[in-house]
Amino acid sequence: MDPSLQAALILFGVFFVLLAIGVPISVGIGVSSFITALTVVPLDVAVFSAAQKMVQGINSFALLAVIFFILSGSIMNNGGIAIRLINLAKLIGGRLPGSLAHTNVVGNMLFGSISGSAVAAAAAIGKVMTPLQTKEGYDRSYSAAVNIASSPTGLLIPPSSVLILYSLVSGGTSISALFLAGYLPGILMGLSIMAVAYFIAKKENYPVAERSSFSEGTKIVLDAIPSLMLIVIVIGGIVAGIFTATEGAAVAVLYSIILSAFYKQIKMKHIPIILTETIVMTGIVLLLVGASSIMSWVMAFTGIPVAISELLISISENPIIILLLMNVILLIIGTFMDLTPAVLIFTPIFLPIATQLGMDPVHFGIVLVFNLCIGIMTPPVGSCLFVGCSVANVSIESVLKPLSKMFVALFIALLLITYIPWFSLFLPELFGLMK
Repeated sequence: MDPSLQAALILFGVFFVLLAIGVPISVGIGVSSFITALTVVPLDVAVFSAAQKMVQGINSFALLAVIFFILSGSIMNNGGIAIRLINLAKLIGGRLPGSLAHTNVVGNMLFGSISGSAVAAAAAIGKVMTPLQTKEGYDRSYSAAVNIASSPTGLLIPPSSVLILYSLVSGGTSISALFLAGYLPGILMGLSIMAVAYFIAKKENYPVAERSSFSEGTKIVLDAIPSLMLIVIVIGGIVAGIFTATEGAAVAVLYSIILSAFYKQIKMKHIPIILTETIVMTGIVLLLVGASSIMSWVMAFTGIPVAISELLISISENPIIILLLMNVILLIIGTFMDLTPAVLIFTPIFLPIATQLGMDPVHFGIVLVFNLCIGIMTPPVGSCLFVGCSVANVSIESVLKPLSKMFVALFIALLLITYIPWFSLFLPELFGLMK
């Protein structure tokens, strides 16, 4: 057997066995990488190199952006933002059949992009929208499915810490370009769910919300503008070159503190909660990044990405088939692995194949994240699935039927984004961010 394929079998075989027996994913990444390294280098070299790569992996100024965005999102989650964005979402989707379902989708798109967390969006928006939909006669499982399917949209619509991590592991892909590239695919994700919700609403005869008066609509928009300005200030400043992504994340923290104080929703008792959430999430992310740096070194040293690339090309030289295979593999991976470690592990494997096919790294990054966004709403380990079901107080089994219809729409959207680069590259090219 080819030594590189043998190394791949050891690496991923040990990794998946460790996952199956319940070992934490970051530990599984580090242990499987270290065992694979021992097959090609002596023990002392493996220990020294693994330690060195782990430190190098987290010794990055750009990683501060991830930490600051986590802190900003935590402040926003406790700062009275959700209800104002939900009111705006009602205004946007209120005249469509099954308007509360559309409100849920738009609310997740708005709140998810500001908080940067799919789980936070599913919890915050779901807590408000599920009782309202139940009162209007919506099936509770259907309401939960809409909330679950739309909650990951904020991971594509910037600012997104996942896209920052992809930038780091992909060798420095422009964060500004990635942020702009995420807008249209993120909106397409939301619209695909709204399309399914529209047809279900027509079939089930779900009600249309009452029309808001001009004065009510104006008040709702004015109330939401301060929250939406976070996106304008941060993304506008990064794209315009006024500050870097890391500086923009620090600006987001400052702005979220000012905004929460303005809304008078945040109390002194919230500060320990906010800091604890940030510290825990930061520790998880940094440990994953450090462990994944060891795995990336082992894969590069043993030639695993090249071997996998040759294996895929041996199946077919048709780029359409290869991209479809990559999508299927990523969708399967997403069902049992969370988004962050999947990005860190599989970017070094699939990015060289994508670029060999002529795919821009920015385009591939959006396709990768879109794939894995679908994964976090699927069993057995979909974080949004569990949170959404818990918030709605429904079983996972009851949600799967309405959710499956949305999976079909999301898969069609995924294929559009994969095979039509325009969706991802139009805005970065428009703003002159593509090389």
